[in-house]
Amino acid sequence: MLNPRSFGPAILPIVLSIVATLGVQVLSAQQKVAMDPNFHIPVAPTGLAARPLPDHPVEFDTAEGQKIRVVVVTKALEYPWALAFLPDGSMLVTERTGRLRLLRDPGGKAVLDPKPIAGGPVSYWAGESGGPGAVHGYMDIALHPRFAENHWIYITYTKPLGEKKTTTAIARGRWDSGALTDVKDIFVLPEASTSRIAFGRDGMLYMTTTGRDPQDPNTLGGKVLRLRDDGTVPPDNPFVGQAGHRPEVYTLGHRSALGLAVHPGTGEMWENENGPNGGDEINILKPGLNYGWPLVSYGRTYQGPWQVSPPGHVGFEPPVVIWIPAIAVSGMTFYTGDKLPKWKGDVFVGSLREGEIPGTGHLERILFNEKMEELRRESLLREFRQRIREVRQGPDGLLYLLTDAKEGAVLRIEPAPQ
Repeated sequence: MLNPRSFGPAILPIVLSIVATLGVQVLSAQQKVAMDPNFHIPVAPTGLAARPLPDHPVEFDTAEGQKIRVVVVTKALEYPWALAFLPDGSMLVTERTGRLRLLRDPGGKAVLDPKPIAGGPVSYWAGESGGPGAVHGYMDIALHPRFAENHWIYITYTKPLGEKKTTTAIARGRWDSGALTDVKDIFVLPEASTSRIAFGRDGMLYMTTTGRDPQDPNTLGGKVLRLRDDGTVPPDNPFVGQAGHRPEVYTLGHRSALGLAVHPGTGEMWENENGPNGGDEINILKPGLNYGWPLVSYGRTYQGPWQVSPPGHVGFEPPVVIWIPAIAVSGMTFYTGDKLPKWKGDVFVGSLREGEIPGTGHLERILFNEKMEELRRESLLREFRQRIREVRQGPDGLLYLLTDAKEGAVLRIEPAPQ
């Protein structure tokens, strides 16, 4: 290394000038990243995106010794978003283009009805899924806990209001001979949002929202809401009767929640949400608690600086799992079946992309101990390079995934033949 003291007074200014010049050249060697002028985020690279799925089953070894086979059940869906199973084992699939589809015998011959299910609400969608400004038509779907008695199906969707205005609503309809009847909105947000829904063990309907003012308890953006099955407010919600608080709010301080699942043992509602550039989370929802966004985060802004410096979660309810870099979490389920025994009790989370790079989506498996503390995690199906929008366990004990693509697929994970 150069020692300035080894040079005489006449030479020293020249040496320092050369060092400074070299330093500027080193710094200027860093590439300038193109930014989207409308959304002020980096333009994503496309070198790994849009890879086709294989036309044959593929076998994989996994960390726990659970050898699996992945089967492409169908590739005839358009941007599938969520799925639910009917009592006969058939699968209902929402498409972000505003359609509801029926897939019969997904664990066997798998016959996709060519016609969308009639009777659903009219929705609005726009943009490319995964791109800035994308709007989803149909989003999540849930069956009523007493579906066998009442046949109620719930769908969250983007509702057009005319004059280029939209919002988000929960529609409820009755499943009747392969169609939806008696469809009506049971809850309508004041602004558009991306949303998941799930029924809790308490029989209440939980709804995630995105949007403005996640720290303001008198708004519905950036919250998890808790509703009765008819969209009204249960009297035991944490903020009922409090001035300056919306009674629908169950938890607050959320960013972009795209996964809800009930813990099979405790009955607690688990939620996953996207951070900005890093800081994706899994949270256990507890009534009335604040999860911190945007005041705390483990992520950076899309332009590079930390969202909060230093990053962390001090002063707010902490997550049980974090991802750095972000994996763009979407969909979540607890595996409780017997077909994949070495994965029993594990949590599975869909990944749309990792580290802000399209074509890096996959499936994450997380192993917890008896205290629900994370021990290890595994990335699965990276070779497919797909946006995994949804993961759910089927009534046959297998795992089913949706790929978020123009030629969207249902994937089935099953044990590999011995």
